[in-house]
Amino acid sequence: MKTEWVLCPVCGSKTRNRIRSDTVMHNFPLFCPKCKKETLVDLEGFEIRIVTEPDTQMQSR
Repeated sequence: MKTEWVLCPVCGSKTRNRIRSDTVMHNFPLFCPKCKKETLVDLEGFEIRIVTEPDTQMQSR
């Protein structure tokens, strides 16, 4: 089974996670130890997509 390191979508460096070709993760909080950023990602196989959620705003009264 082939495995690869997950690369940070912000800076491109290796994270501490490895994935296999059959790995599926949804809304996974990926932390990069180099740039100290946490990004929500969807992983399916070796394809990584950044999850963009709409900003929540307070309702004004």
